[in-house]
Amino acid sequence: MMQTFDIYNYFDGDTIKPLKGLEIADGKIKSVLESESVSQRENLIIPGFIDLQIYGAGGKLFSAYPTVEALTIIEENLLKTGTTSFLICIATNTPDVFNACITAAKEHRGIAKNCLGLHLEGPFLNPKRRGAHVSEFIRKATLDEIKALLDFGDGVIKMMTIAPELQDEKVIQYLLDNQVVVSLGHSDANFEQATKAYDLGIQTTTHLFNAMSPIHHREPGIPTAVFNHNKAMASIIADGNHVDFEVIKFSQKLLKERMFLITDAVTECSSGPYQHQLVGDKFVMPDGTLSGSSLTMLQAVKNCVNQCGIDLKDALKMSSMYPAKLIGEDNLKGKIQSGYQADMLILDQELNLKEVIFQGESIHN
Repeated sequence: MMQTFDIYNYFDGDTIKPLKGLEIADGKIKSVLESESVSQRENLIIPGFIDLQIYGAGGKLFSAYPTVEALTIIEENLLKTGTTSFLICIATNTPDVFNACITAAKEHRGIAKNCLGLHLEGPFLNPKRRGAHVSEFIRKATLDEIKALLDFGDGVIKMMTIAPELQDEKVIQYLLDNQVVVSLGHSDANFEQATKAYDLGIQTTTHLFNAMSPIHHREPGIPTAVFNHNKAMASIIADGNHVDFEVIKFSQKLLKERMFLITDAVTECSSGPYQHQLVGDKFVMPDGTLSGSSLTMLQAVKNCVNQCGIDLKDALKMSSMYPAKLIGEDNLKGKIQSGYQADMLILDQELNLKEVIFQGESIHN
């Protein structure tokens, strides 16, 4: 069935064009009919957002509520804000919490909507760059532990953040061989160590500039290793608190298609080791340490455009196509083209969300 959109432009994943109609069937786009009219159009249809690092939503921090019910609430909340695909993240914690989260994710998998799996941020980090992570749970990985973890995960673990300078190469290689996206993060690696890690096959970097060795004119650090590499990607938190907007601006100019947006968002929580407290527009731990953000993906896109001067088309790619490519979903998500999943957002001229279309069905007005 062809749906008409005569007053809409659309972003196909590369360019913004006038749209006449979309044929959608079985949750996918069957065909796109472009309009010959280029008159002023009030609305813009874009691919749904893909967030590869978020800890919770709807008042549910997943590690504090590791249940199917909580994950379902998180899904519904994120859908309403335009995130049509995401990885739920777990910070460094006890084995019992990790096991409970993995169990819940496996049980939820059969009814999952927009949750694609788990991102484990820890516990195999560098305590020198732990940020808000609890130091007593941080440790070095063993190959047997990684094998057991992936076996127990049964395919639900899609991404893992590690400090590669503290891990054996065989551990990193095992993760890569088992199709886990490995991200360098919470790391004190120097330039040479980080470059070696990317050369080994580590694909990306967790929240660029945060919890890592910095750029210094005599010690180039992890960010310079990312900038100078030909393949390494990096996520960034575009809230102005974790990274200054001017730094986001020049990073995007250097990295282009290798930088993508995450929210790293948390919710208020008063139980467990991660008791996030909202102070103004940012979350902190009880001791004042900056923790996760209060971002939505839409706000991150707006900040890129309005605060960083990043072109809208590039900001939209950073929120959909680039993360889709990283996790191997770019043949199904991140574009409005024939054969792609019909996950779309309708924005007005000020980039405010008007409607969410998920698998061809409108879920939010």
